[in-house]
Amino acid sequence: MKKENIKEKLNRFGSSNEPFFFMLSYDLSKCEIHKLDKLPNYINFKLTKKSDIKSFENSYLEKFPVDYNSYKQAFDLIQEHIKKGNSYLLNLTFKTKINTKLSLDEIFQKAQARFKLKYKDEFVCFSPEKFIEIKKDKIYTYPMKGTIDAKILNAQAKILADAKEMAEHTMVVDLLRNDLSIVSSKVRVNKFRYCEKINAGEKQLLQVSSKISGELKSDWNNNIGDILTSILPAGSITGTPKKKTVEILNSVETYDRGYYTGIAGIYDKKTLYSFVLIRFIQKENSNYFYKSGGGITCDSNIDLEYKELQDKIYIPS
Repeated sequence: MKKENIKEKLNRFGSSNEPFFFMLSYDLSKCEIHKLDKLPNYINFKLTKKSDIKSFENSYLEKFPVDYNSYKQAFDLIQEHIKKGNSYLLNLTFKTKINTKLSLDEIFQKAQARFKLKYKDEFVCFSPEKFIEIKKDKIYTYPMKGTIDAKILNAQAKILADAKEMAEHTMVVDLLRNDLSIVSSKVRVNKFRYCEKINAGEKQLLQVSSKISGELKSDWNNNIGDILTSILPAGSITGTPKKKTVEILNSVETYDRGYYTGIAGIYDKKTLYSFVLIRFIQKENSNYFYKSGGGITCDSNIDLEYKELQDKIYIPS
C-alpha cells in the first residue's frame, strides 16, 4: 500500500469518530487498520503493565548474535558516514537468531510491557516505548534513548552524566521536537532525561526518556493520517537528519525491518495512544529471530554497542 493511501485511510477512520486499531510498518509499505469492534482474530493486543500469569517456566532465551566482525563492518561504515557529516546519530539494528521453548502465544501471555501485540503466527512485540499520545487537543511524544544495567553502582547518576549518552539523547529530543513542529504548535520539552526501570528478563534496565508536547486544532481526529505519516518513521529508531539517515540504514542493515520499528496504537474517540514496535520476536518458518539495536554516534564504543544489542534481547517478566 502506498503512503498516500495509508494516510487517506487513517483520516477516513478518524473522521468517522469510531474507535479503531492501527499498525504501520517501518517504511509505510504495509498496514493494518480496523475498527475495534471488527478487529480480526489474527491481531491480539493489550495495553497493560502486568503479566496475565504470575510465573512462567522455560522463558530462557538462547541467543546467537551476529558475529563481532560483521557487526564491526556495519559499525565502521556508519562511522565513515558520521565523519563525512552525512549523519550524526544512526540507530543500527540486527536480527539475532534465538531458541526458546515458548510459542508466540505463550510469549505474548508472559511478557510484561506497556504494550503487547501478537500478529498472526508472524511476530510478537512487547514494547516499553510510547510513540505519540494525543489527548485534550495536545500531542505528546516520549523519545527513549539510553540504557544501563540497573545493578551498576550509581547507575542513574552514571548514565545521566555520560557525555555520549547526553549527546545522543539530546539529538533525538531535538529531532522529535522538530517532528512535532510539523504537525502542531507551541512545541516544548516538558521533561528532559528522566529514568524509568524496566524488566529485561534476567536483569533490570534503566531507560532514559524525555517528554515533548505540542498543541493541535480541535478537529485533529480528521487528520490522524496526516499527523502520523508526517512524523514517521520514529526518530528514536532512525536518527538525524532523518531522511539521509534512513537511506544510510537501508544500505547498511542486512535485512528488511518490516513491522519492526513501525508503530501501532488505538484511537478511542477522545484520545490516540501509540507505541514503537520494538522488543520484537519474528517467526520465520520454524525459526525465531529477535530484532534489536542501538544508537551510534561519533563517540560510540563498539564493544559497548555490541553488548547493548544483546542486552536488549529478552522477554520482560
